[in-house]
Amino acid sequence: MKRSGGYIKQITGYKAFIPVPLPPDPAIELDGRLQNLLSRADMSLARLDGMGYILPDVNFFIAMYVRKEALLSSQIEGTQASLQDLFGYESGDKLNNINDVSDVVNYVKALNHGMERLDDFPMSLRLIKEIHEILMEGVRDSERRPGEFKQTQNWIGPPGCTLNSATFIPPPPHESVKAMGDLEHYIHADAHLPVLIDTAMMHYQFETIHPFLDGNGRLGRLLITFYLYWNNVLHRPLLYLSYFFKRNRQEYYDSLQMVRETGNYEQWITFFLKGVVETADSAMETAKKILELQSNHRSLLWKKKISSPTAVGILESLFHKPYASVNDVAKEFSISFQTASTLVSQFEKAGILEEVTGRKRDKRYVYAEYVNILSEGTQI
Repeated sequence: MKRSGGYIKQITGYKAFIPVPLPPDPAIELDGRLQNLLSRADMSLARLDGMGYILPDVNFFIAMYVRKEALLSSQIEGTQASLQDLFGYESGDKLNNINDVSDVVNYVKALNHGMERLDDFPMSLRLIKEIHEILMEGVRDSERRPGEFKQTQNWIGPPGCTLNSATFIPPPPHESVKAMGDLEHYIHADAHLPVLIDTAMMHYQFETIHPFLDGNGRLGRLLITFYLYWNNVLHRPLLYLSYFFKRNRQEYYDSLQMVRETGNYEQWITFFLKGVVETADSAMETAKKILELQSNHRSLLWKKKISSPTAVGILESLFHKPYASVNDVAKEFSISFQTASTLVSQFEKAGILEEVTGRKRDKRYVYAEYVNILSEGTQI
């Protein structure tokens, strides 16, 4: 049996990986290189968390970042949807890929539910099951059993692979339940390691156990944010690693697999901490770009002499809902259709809004520069 576990032959002949409970033995070796990387990750995360206190409207930033994370995490699992699809869905547009977009919407609901629950409920198997049920709401395959641990063997590999040709076979159901109980115990035990390293360990162990028939990847990425929030490392949900994992997908899978095959947790932790540094720094840059855009377009309204309170209000609302129609504007600000139409036209001439339908009636507009900032990495 390796440091991380080993492959055990099952009754029907296949071999499944049975993980050793955390923490590893021998313990994680925090050499100078890993310690320096941990310090960088801690500083990057602290700056990101502090940014939440200085943004003029952190809630709109979080709301948009949650949507981006939902999209990226779903895309890793093969969902074919874009940020524009998601905004279109929220605006009431009819979409051909509604099932894919529903996966993204479920992710947003699951993340928001988890953050609310963690204010007065601990990280636990019960919460994990709750989140999974929301994540998998409306799945078309009833055997996927939303909110319930698997009752049949699952496996990981390329599309169409079988149990015999799988890349990785996680523990069978009875072993999986025991392993999840061990993981819950570890989560609640006195800290063995710095929180970021514990987070990396927790994510690895969950993905290795693969306790549900489907949705393990998305849920495992959600647990990173939940765990950091629950441990008061992040006071707002601002760190999402899906873009880093998507961009380095093969290295991500290889790093997880290397732990299983060799017991080398340290290389996985190194990869994870690099992701924290890169992702936190990137989120800071995104926030700066959005604040700069907000400031520039406020000035542009004054320059174009369209800086009425309603016009300023429309600009602010676009950071929450970057897709809009004249009817949307009229309804939200309780103004006439004609007044709304005039304002939207002025925004279009100023280059703030772009018409995206090409229709003469029922036109829809997008706050393109804002969406472009958010869309980095989400192109299919």
